[in-house]
Amino acid sequence: MSKALVIYLMAEPETPELARAAVDGGADMIELGFPFSDPLADGPVIRRAGERALARGMRTKQCLEVIARTRELVGPDVPLIPMTYASLFEAYGWKQLTGAMHASGGTSMIVVDVPTGERPDLKRVQLVAPTSTDERIALAGEQTDGWLYLVTVTGTTGARDDVSPALAGLVERTRRLTSKPLYAGFGISTPEHARAAAALADGIAVGTRAVQVAEEGPDALRRYVASLRSALD
Repeated sequence: MSKALVIYLMAEPETPELARAAVDGGADMIELGFPFSDPLADGPVIRRAGERALARGMRTKQCLEVIARTRELVGPDVPLIPMTYASLFEAYGWKQLTGAMHASGGTSMIVVDVPTGERPDLKRVQLVAPTSTDERIALAGEQTDGWLYLVTVTGTTGARDDVSPALAGLVERTRRLTSKPLYAGFGISTPEHARAAAALADGIAVGTRAVQVAEEGPDALRRYVASLRSALD
């Protein structure tokens, strides 16, 4: 069974074309980051990308337009996962933003700072980490929308030298508590990382390095994603 490859991109005017390039390179799913002024989980690369997007006028309305254009370019079958923070929902309205995301072509969502168990009516991909209790992991497995996002390290996003040594234990513990697919993220940036993480999990999510390469344009991103795809297959 093929391992899933999820690529994160910050929502900016060029993002739909970049997402298309990532899919052409072998990405199965695209996360679209909505820029936020106080991003708790983001390391310096994604934080800078968010600041740049905000400076270019990317607000919630513009991000929804990016989802819609991305949907046009990647077709109906590629999941598009908006990734954002609770404050944007508070400002826009929880039901209103959820509806607008789906109407624009979004597939589920990730809301980084809404813990498992809160707002169970908000269907979303849940995150679990090495610090999560067994009870929290089991609840996340019950409530998650399709798959579980394994945060392989504590702290912020960012490329690292090696895959987190905590991943194996987190996968083993989570598999005892849920049958949902497990995708590992945070700190995965090279084909070697991808291969090592996918040997344990059902898929991987790559953010920081994808955002860096995306700055070089669609062709560079397509080649980078293809290198990850080759490592997984």
